[in-house]
Amino acid sequence: MHEWELRKELCEFGARAYERGFLGASEGNLSVRLGEDCLLCTPSGVSKGHMAPEDLVRIDLAGQPVEEHPKGLVPSSEIRMHVALYAQRPDCMAVVHAHPLIATGFAYAGQTVATANSPEGAAVLGPVALVPFGMPGTDELPDALRPFATDHKTFLLANHGAVTIGSSVQDAYFRMETLERLARVTLVAQMLGGIQEIPASELKRLHAALVSGQL
Repeated sequence: MHEWELRKELCEFGARAYERGFLGASEGNLSVRLGEDCLLCTPSGVSKGHMAPEDLVRIDLAGQPVEEHPKGLVPSSEIRMHVALYAQRPDCMAVVHAHPLIATGFAYAGQTVATANSPEGAAVLGPVALVPFGMPGTDELPDALRPFATDHKTFLLANHGAVTIGSSVQDAYFRMETLERLARVTLVAQMLGGIQEIPASELKRLHAALVSGQL
C-alpha cells in the first residue's frame, strides 16, 4: 500500500477507536510498517480522533524519527512497545494500543479475558496475554511484553490498557474491537453466574476448524 494510503488508514482507525471510546484525549497510539527499516506512527499529544495524514511521524526500527516533522510532532514515548513487537514478530505489520473500557477493567483487576469457549475469541484473538505492569514510556513496558510476544497477538497490560497486532492496521484494529466485545460479553456472563463452557467434544471440533482454516 502507498504511504499516503497507510497514513489515511491510520487516521481512519484512530478516529474509529476514539469514536468507540477506546481512547480519550490524546491516549493510545497506532503504527504500521512502512518498509524494511521504517515505521509510520501516530504522534504524541494529538487526539487520535482528530488526526490528519500529514500529522503522522516516520520513525526507524529503533523508534527514532527519520526526519524533522514539519509541525514539530514527535512519536509517543510508548513507541518502544511497538518497536519491541516488530522486532520479535516479522509477521507483525501493525500495532494498536488503546484503553477500551471493559477490557482495560479486566487488566486493572489482574484478569485476562478467556477466549477458548468463544468461537470469535478463539478465531480472532487467540489466548490473551496478561502482561505484568511496566512503567509507560520506559523500557520496563517493552521488557515486560517481550516474553509474551512470540505466542500472542492480543495483550492486556496490567493497570494500563490493551495492545493488539495484525497483518494490517485494519486487522490489528478489528482484533481490538473483538477483544472489547468479548470482554463485555464475559463480564455479563460473570454477572449472570459464570460462563457456560462449550462441551469438550465441540471444543475439539472448534479447534480443528481453526487449524484447517474453516473459521
